[in-house]
Amino acid sequence: MTNDQIDHGRVDSRADHLLPEELAVGSDDPHAQAEAILAESDLREGEPGTAPDTFLERRTSDQTVAPVEPPD
Repeated sequence: MTNDQIDHGRVDSRADHLLPEELAVGSDDPHAQAEAILAESDLREGEPGTAPDTFLERRTSDQTVAPVEPPD
């Protein structure tokens, strides 16, 4: 499977599964919308500093939550 086929599959899947907010307002071209959303997502994932006020942090759940003390 080539990268074009994988990308096409991602676009098809994204276009077929719009978010509730996207369904509410509608879309003239769900495939074009999906392509744009995925392209921006890929860019942000590849270069976390590309979007203003965006920071991609990779931590495990045990690094993000303070342990809870059991009740006495």
